[in-house]
Amino acid sequence: MKRLPLLFIRLALTSSFLFVSFGLFAQGIIDQVYKSNIHSVRFIAANNPLSLPVYRLNSGDQLSLSFDDMDADVKTYYYTYELCDYNWQPAQLNVFDYIKGFTQQQITSYKYSSIAYTHYTHYDITLPDPASLPQLSGNYILKVFLDGDTSQVVFTRRMLVVENKSSIAAQVIPPFALDYAKTHQRIRFDVNIDGLDMFDAGQQIKVMVLQNNRWDNAIGNIQPTFIRGNALNYDNEGDFVFPGGKEWRWLDLRSLRLQSDREQSLNLGKDRTDVVVRPDMDRSAQRYQYYNDLNGEYTLQNFDNFDPSYQADYASVHFSFIPPGQIPYDGKDIYLIGRLTDYVLSDATKLNFNPQKGVYEINQFLKQGFYNYGYLLVDRKDPTKRTELDGNHFETENSYTVLVYYRSFNDRNDRLIGVSVINTRNDRPGSSF
Repeated sequence: MKRLPLLFIRLALTSSFLFVSFGLFAQGIIDQVYKSNIHSVRFIAANNPLSLPVYRLNSGDQLSLSFDDMDADVKTYYYTYELCDYNWQPAQLNVFDYIKGFTQQQITSYKYSSIAYTHYTHYDITLPDPASLPQLSGNYILKVFLDGDTSQVVFTRRMLVVENKSSIAAQVIPPFALDYAKTHQRIRFDVNIDGLDMFDAGQQIKVMVLQNNRWDNAIGNIQPTFIRGNALNYDNEGDFVFPGGKEWRWLDLRSLRLQSDREQSLNLGKDRTDVVVRPDMDRSAQRYQYYNDLNGEYTLQNFDNFDPSYQADYASVHFSFIPPGQIPYDGKDIYLIGRLTDYVLSDATKLNFNPQKGVYEINQFLKQGFYNYGYLLVDRKDPTKRTELDGNHFETENSYTVLVYYRSFNDRNDRLIGVSVINTRNDRPGSSF
């Protein structure tokens, strides 16, 4: 009888992990590039390359959107917004209900690459434009398309518009179950809502928790543990439990003149630059060691020239992964993950096994910068079965974002009423263990 509570906890944890995987398919792939000539898409809060694009409604906040067109010509790019519910399904509203002003805007700021051997056109814009403002809070999809034709979508990105109507107090704690206490991190939090009518919290309030700005393993749509007036508590043992992971693997491409520590070779040719990264292996059995990383993100930086936006160069980067015994995983595929691939699992991000070398290989065309990356093992028959090949530790430094959505009985969309970011270490801003 004493073992029943622990069994219940394990079942709850398992159901929570399954929700993560199924949630991925429900939300679909949104942060995606559809044209092969588009590279280095960055959509962030201005001057914060590691942030989510969050805009406070009716504020002076600025978001930065930039990308490179490798055709190196000038095209007529436009953008628009699409409002979605908390689970990224299109809201049943007319576009004029949530955009004030023009529903489409042209991207007119661009520069031709200079000094760099690789030719491209760099586009950038500051959002939102005063002539095209979101007027409702919630989840938005930013769509960039060609020639004013919305059917010619080039890429899409998520955007969050928040109206601060709630306060969130969150912390990271170890799971109670012994099997997960040293490998996973649990997020517990309280939400206080003032000035909003709330008759049925289970129906009106939705929450989502992101680890390191990732949507592919987000956990949400979970009922509160307790409700006291306008205060909601989320503290169930099996909810919001994330694998801790390890600090991310890194690659320094800030200079293409000097070989960095993670590079096995650097070959400068007349027409291209090739960087061969030192082979990687499964790190799950290695002891945990803290070092400062970017939590899966990357920054575009250039030590060779002045401005990384249009003076940085590109390189063909060759990654390789050595499986145990140099034998391919049976019935499983390996994908390169991180912001450099937008966490998209596709043929373009899947490693191919080279039987002559006994390694998995993949090439990526990357702009100069500092990159974090990792590897994900996915079962072919059941894609919900996924393993990150770095091991999991409770001590790992991770960033968590809590999103709170609200819908009154008169609303036709889910309003984003609170965003809170915490970190697991006390030497980073926010809460800590």
